[in-house]
Amino acid sequence: MRKIVYSLLIIGGLTFTGCTLPQMIKLAKQQKLEIKPNPLEVHKDTVSFAMSANLPVKMLKKGTSYTLNTFYKAGDNEIALPPVPLKGDDYPNAATEEPKVSKSFSFPYKESLKRGTVQIQGVAAKGTKTKATERLDYATGLITTSKLVQNSYYAAFAAHAYNNQEELMPVIIPDFNFERGKSVLRKSEIKAEKGKQLDAYIAAKNVTRTVTITGTHSPEGLERINSKLSEERAAAIEKFYRAQMKKYDYKGVAAEVKFILKPIVDDWSEFKTALAAYGGISPEEKSAFLNIVNNGGAFEDQEKQLKKLSGYNKVFRDVYPGLRAAKTEILTIKPKKTDAEISVLAKQMTTGQAGIDALTFDELMYAGTLTPSLEEKTAIYEVATKKGTHWTAHNNLGAAYLQMAIDNWSKSDLVEKASTQFEIAAKLKATSEVHANLATVALMKGNPYKAYNHARAALNGASNDVTRGVNGVKGACEIYMANYGAAVSSTSSSTDTHVNLFNKGLAQLLEKDFSNASSSFAEATRKNPNYAIAYYGAAVAAARAGSGDAVVSNLANAVKIDAGLKEKALTDLEFAKFNTSDAFRNALK
Repeated sequence: MRKIVYSLLIIGGLTFTGCTLPQMIKLAKQQKLEIKPNPLEVHKDTVSFAMSANLPVKMLKKGTSYTLNTFYKAGDNEIALPPVPLKGDDYPNAATEEPKVSKSFSFPYKESLKRGTVQIQGVAAKGTKTKATERLDYATGLITTSKLVQNSYYAAFAAHAYNNQEELMPVIIPDFNFERGKSVLRKSEIKAEKGKQLDAYIAAKNVTRTVTITGTHSPEGLERINSKLSEERAAAIEKFYRAQMKKYDYKGVAAEVKFILKPIVDDWSEFKTALAAYGGISPEEKSAFLNIVNNGGAFEDQEKQLKKLSGYNKVFRDVYPGLRAAKTEILTIKPKKTDAEISVLAKQMTTGQAGIDALTFDELMYAGTLTPSLEEKTAIYEVATKKGTHWTAHNNLGAAYLQMAIDNWSKSDLVEKASTQFEIAAKLKATSEVHANLATVALMKGNPYKAYNHARAALNGASNDVTRGVNGVKGACEIYMANYGAAVSSTSSSTDTHVNLFNKGLAQLLEKDFSNASSSFAEATRKNPNYAIAYYGAAVAAARAGSGDAVVSNLANAVKIDAGLKEKALTDLEFAKFNTSDAFRNALK
């Protein structure tokens, strides 16, 4: 009898299990599964999405489970994602409430996965028994709009230290001295070394901007009889200067020299300076002189007081004669090589026709800016690297290589040459320019994260030009990193090239700012009317904004320039709502 009862229990249990699983699978048809986003999108080389599931009431019972197995299938490629189990024991209210679950998934992006679907299969289980639903499609993929990012490159040349502007250089002529109470320039002064020096300067016909002549007088009473004595002494030097200019046939050049006469009258400054340097009297005697001078009062009264001092005769004999003078200061243009001379010498240095010292380092670095030829720049900067350890020379040599690589990608070895020079420059001095160039090199080598770090370092203390240039590089990196808000900010502060304007529009598009994205794409096409990808970006922005006419017109412009975009547009899920219309198809013919 016991055996019969036991057998019935086993049969009853199997029957219950057999009924439960089909019922669960039947109820599973009412399940609510949702994938967001749909279609899937790629950002930062990763495809991420969320699944949410609501199971029907009474589907889950105690002792049962229902597992959602999720797959991404693209042709022969299939990715099995982590299963999501729902256990009846975890949902005690499943008889009256819908069991709910959500799960986030991600997988690395590959080009081969571009066209695929998210498939989900449910598996009901009780004990060791299982029963599965059909595997159904719940989302399509992939939208790859973020992959439209265009690399922005910038070669940062360090500024040269050469002053190529006119520089004035002072020429000081020793003082011409006059006899007491007189303003006649004596022949002995003219024949003296100072007279010869001034004569030689004038004879050389140096380009002169100003000649400033300061006339002075000694403070004794007799000097004060002629209040114009200082001015007349200055005028005497001007007269001599002009006579020599006439002698050496200056002609029109003479009119370009500006004479400035500065007579000093009733001023103790020169006296105090001369007294301080005089060693013929004691410090106490000097103090007595200074007390009278510093206490103020009428100039002649002060002079009368000085005469009563014990050291006056010595001062009168040794100090006063030097105050009866005229000081001559000439501002002449510093002699410099012309730009043409610098260019010729630089070229000769690069070919070995001129020695390494034909130009100074600063002149050589300036020469590099005088030629538009990148080949000539590299030759000049290569010579500059041999004139000592200067980070600017290595940076600019690397920048020339880099610009050549930017202009012509077939010269791939140039990137490595540039990188070597930047590494040398960085060891000497890791400046904004060096980091900016290293950022471009890293981006060229496909490493936006490393490029981003160099770009951030470059912005520390950078000039306006470097800041704008490197912000374009940084903005491209931020799109790769899916930091779209930051990319909008960076590209908005970058040089307004068509590439940077496109990336700005792309970042705005990915930030869902469709209106501004359209404006930025339009700016890019105004900069470069043949920039097909900008028209394509504008079409995507129009599609997201729901403007079918703008989708068609922009795609028509894009494929007219680049026929290769036709196939892309036909399969791009961005245009899924429009690609069945005749207008869309006609635009891609």
